[in-house]
Amino acid sequence: MIRILRYPGNDMDAPQPVFDTLIRNAFVVDGTGGPRFKADVGLLGGRIHAVGDLGPARAAAVLDAEGQVLAPGFIDTHTHDDRAVFRAGTILPKLSQGVTTVVVGNCGISLAPLSLDQAPPAPLDLLGEAGDFAFPTFAAYARALEDAPLAVNVAALVGHGTLRVRAMEDWTGPADPAQLRAMARDVEEAMEAGARGLSTGLAYPTNVGADTAEVVALARTAALRGGRLAMHVRDEFDGVAGATREAFRCARESGAFLVLSHQKVAGRANRGRSPELLGIYAEEGAGVPFAIDAYPYTAGSTVLDPAFASQSAKVLVSWSLPHPRAAGHTLAQVAKGWGCTEAQALERLKPGGAVYFHMDEADVERFLTFDRCMVGSDGLPHDVHPHPRLWGTFPRFLRVFVAERGLLTLEEAVRRMTGLPAEVFGLEGRGLVKPGCHADLVLFDPARVRDTATYEHPAQAAEGIREVFVNGVPAGAGTAGQFLSA
Repeated sequence: MIRILRYPGNDMDAPQPVFDTLIRNAFVVDGTGGPRFKADVGLLGGRIHAVGDLGPARAAAVLDAEGQVLAPGFIDTHTHDDRAVFRAGTILPKLSQGVTTVVVGNCGISLAPLSLDQAPPAPLDLLGEAGDFAFPTFAAYARALEDAPLAVNVAALVGHGTLRVRAMEDWTGPADPAQLRAMARDVEEAMEAGARGLSTGLAYPTNVGADTAEVVALARTAALRGGRLAMHVRDEFDGVAGATREAFRCARESGAFLVLSHQKVAGRANRGRSPELLGIYAEEGAGVPFAIDAYPYTAGSTVLDPAFASQSAKVLVSWSLPHPRAAGHTLAQVAKGWGCTEAQALERLKPGGAVYFHMDEADVERFLTFDRCMVGSDGLPHDVHPHPRLWGTFPRFLRVFVAERGLLTLEEAVRRMTGLPAEVFGLEGRGLVKPGCHADLVLFDPARVRDTATYEHPAQAAEGIREVFVNGVPAGAGTAGQFLSA
């Protein structure tokens, strides 16, 4: 535990503190990738006020961080926390692993702009039920975030799938000119309301009918206002190479900064194809600003899908609306219990979600050690039995890639979780331990930090995370999160 050295209390005769909080003797890993250094860090008014030898400085609270690492709060670049951020308990998985900022609205799935009076189609149902889609404009969602007592900071993307559900009755084909104009107006409105860009999930039913021209048109609308294009590509299995090239084409023709979401090569036949994608990055990315995100696991998770299941070594049910007790059991176990095939069991479980074991560890390593790779959990906070990445992504990255395998230095690993995503998403004043920056910080024990969440028991907090500050306020002591409007 952190030792509080001094807390003056309410003695009005005592000298007024210089800082709200003073963190003493920390090893500072500042988010730039540069070498760590020992320093004191003083927090005042929600910002980092001073870094260095602060000598006799006073503060309301002084923390002894001897032997601990002080880093910028981690930025989860790929989340589906659109609804979870409104509930402190639901967002606990992020705070408990040192995350202070989440990027929501990924994979073409966002709560806004959409109002529904019937069940949302997959994959929008990953975010909630019909009543949760209650934001007819993106500005309405932004106002709700601004008014809410947020435990973390929120940066938001507007989802292409959400736009299509709002504008179209039939999603199986490309939008007609009128529908495309309607979606472009919604993108404009979202950007004016503070969205950071557009996301699309071309592999999903709500998006699969969109052609490249549709994506380019909407991405261009976002890019003209400084927005990014975050792409869950059309195919992460056999057609992953062509799908990746399509993503670069969309970015090139629209002028948008490209973020390739949860990079992977999935499926039994595609093990070892990561060098092929790295080659595409080098070729296609020469004239396109881009970054990728990935998570340190060999299993993914999304809605129940027979195509995904057929390419996976194992399928673990994460939720099922008609059969909630199936959550936490493998598809094989459910099928055996029902006396049917796995394909039949999957259809009976819908709507629902699953964890798919369909990646190779060496491929995961290659993506996560790519120099433009950020860390994104892709956690699904409303799953009954979630993928362990929801609770464990960031400490696992530190444990596996730094402490155990030595693939990255601690400084470089922290950069990929802080300074790099702040740069990519334009989060000014965040992602660094530097005077003037917002005081989003995580203090952890580098020798003990580790994930404890497993596929069998996924809802378990990490070890070794000592303290988390969001805009200068210790996590659990208040709700100081902000909507980070672009």
